[in-house]
Amino acid sequence: MVGMVFRFVVTAPEITDVRSWQDELRRIEGAGFDTVGVADHFTEGWAMEPMVTLTAAAMATTTLRLQTSVLGNDYRLPARVQRLAATLDVLSGGRLPLGLGAGWLTSDYQAAGIPLDPPGVRIERLEEAIVVLKGLFDSRPLHHDGTHYRIDGLAGRPEPVQRPRPPFLLGGGSPRVLRLAGREGDVASIVASLRAGALGAHAVADLAEERVVGKLDWVREGMVSAGRAEDDVTLSINHWLVRVTATEAEADAFIARVADKHGVPPDLLRRSPAVLVGTVDRLADRLVELRERFGFSHLQLDAGFPPADLPSLFPLVSRLAGT
Repeated sequence: MVGMVFRFVVTAPEITDVRSWQDELRRIEGAGFDTVGVADHFTEGWAMEPMVTLTAAAMATTTLRLQTSVLGNDYRLPARVQRLAATLDVLSGGRLPLGLGAGWLTSDYQAAGIPLDPPGVRIERLEEAIVVLKGLFDSRPLHHDGTHYRIDGLAGRPEPVQRPRPPFLLGGGSPRVLRLAGREGDVASIVASLRAGALGAHAVADLAEERVVGKLDWVREGMVSAGRAEDDVTLSINHWLVRVTATEAEADAFIARVADKHGVPPDLLRRSPAVLVGTVDRLADRLVELRERFGFSHLQLDAGFPPADLPSLFPLVSRLAGT
């Protein structure tokens, strides 16, 4: 995993008018970003449907990869996910990374009237959905009689461009999900534990350096249990706090304000692999350090919403993308 090239991911811009949105996607593509993503939520400010939005993005770009970040398994039947994903992979010429998650945001479940099962049940359902998806991407008729899903001779169609299937991005913050990512994911994404069902100071503390080290251990435990090699899984991290500053003094002041807001020591933020605050030179050095120490090469430069000052990231991405 160490030594892989940097690939940068950013949340797709919000749609105001379609032409401007398409132009912005092409600017992101031209700046060296590898991927745009769209989150799958109904509440808390998220507004775009991932599969529809990413299909439109595919029509406006040529090389940009199009990531679901991530689909909430409880919101979607795996048979439908497979067909949507395979179709998008065909329409985009093989540019879909399929991000999958168990579902976590309590307000989504409440607002949409979806029963919120305990975390263990949701993760069990995701585990079974992955089995179903892999079976359907095999293109032969699938027979599956499980705890949560039953498939009776369905053949997955269309056949995707990426073979045997689009890469799966799996991630989370808990031991069970991250071991699953190590066993089954092509990309394993490190985020805070979302067991509480909402974001908050607990999520900030859960991305302290020592916590991230523990999360990587869970990913590797999953890899070992499945007999996988290091090169089989790309390590990803979601940078929830990203700010390019003109000086290091400005960076220190910003970190102090954010730390005070969340009630954590400033040094926790400075050392967290999920925090990127500083000058372009400092951040470039920091990302190389994180890759060498932890293996992170797949980098989401936001917390699931479009960055407020995306152009400020262009010099950093242009410097490191593909290196």
